[in-house]
Amino acid sequence: MKKLFTIPILIVLLIAGCSTNEQQSDEEHQAFAMNNVPEVLAENLAIPWSIAKYDETFYLTEREGSIVKVENGEVERQSVQLKKELATASEAGLLGLVLAPDFSKSNTAYAYYTYEDSSGQFNRIVTLDLEKNTWTEDKLLLDRIPSGPRHHGGRLKIGPDEKLYATTGDASVEEIAQDLTSLGGKILRMNLDGSIPSDNPFQNSYVYSYGLRNPQGITWSPDGKLYSTDHGNNRNDEVNKIEAGLNYGWPIIEGNEQKEGLVSPLFTSGDEETWAPSGMDYYDGKLYVGALRGSALLQFNLETGEQQEIITNLGRIRDVLIEDNYLYFISNNTDGRGTPQPNDDKLYRIELSGTN
Repeated sequence: MKKLFTIPILIVLLIAGCSTNEQQSDEEHQAFAMNNVPEVLAENLAIPWSIAKYDETFYLTEREGSIVKVENGEVERQSVQLKKELATASEAGLLGLVLAPDFSKSNTAYAYYTYEDSSGQFNRIVTLDLEKNTWTEDKLLLDRIPSGPRHHGGRLKIGPDEKLYATTGDASVEEIAQDLTSLGGKILRMNLDGSIPSDNPFQNSYVYSYGLRNPQGITWSPDGKLYSTDHGNNRNDEVNKIEAGLNYGWPIIEGNEQKEGLVSPLFTSGDEETWAPSGMDYYDGKLYVGALRGSALLQFNLETGEQQEIITNLGRIRDVLIEDNYLYFISNNTDGRGTPQPNDDKLYRIELSGTN
């Protein structure tokens, strides 16, 4: 990406990979920057990982095992009672969280966490029930998802088909991403009760797509297309369009490489740059992605192929949520790899109308 100009406090806008007739003017970029300084909704978060929202209330997972409730400007750290001991490996812990469709009545959420016991270290997907500011693990939906020193995946989302999707990493064992008998290096799809949907692409399998290294973001466009982020090997990070049963190539190909039968990404950082993309969401023909190593909020235009940085100078960005023309995102500078700013980490909000 080539920098065009810099606004010192919070916002830097960049454009790359697009024809000049598709680029917005510097004046338009500057107007957006000046009018969209991120608003801080919560601070002093401890390694936050996932954003869930119901009405005007946020629930943010923290990797060390808490869920932070943010409501009407008040921040409350809620305890989480799990049936397994939370793992302390790099990148591990309490990761993905998504609220049940009937959350207002059931107080139930779906969670993804890394644990360790006498049999080893694994990831599992469970339901959590909320009662009197304590979340308690209730039902086990899927267990023994591969884990290791890193690459745990961890994102959970409920799709427009009302199925639960989970991203899983290769657990630093590359070959399992190509192994259809392994749950690692995949996007998994299940019914909300944990059973295998009858229309999954592989019979009696949770696997929806495979050949992924460490996907940490998924989202859908209004027409039902599924997109995912994936971490490359040092570089060659990816944004992929995901289709049932397809192979996304890791570790056979990555980045711009191509091979018959394997799917190359829509966007890649290439072999000269690193994004480390995490959570993502969709708005008005564009994908918005939090970048960890890239330390930015990235925008990808699906129509023009343009990509640009919208927010920078806030450090590592872990998750993104868009609702009612507002984009919410969390920084992740307290995870041991970033440089915490005062009162980090934080939940931010910007208005998206200025980006069009």
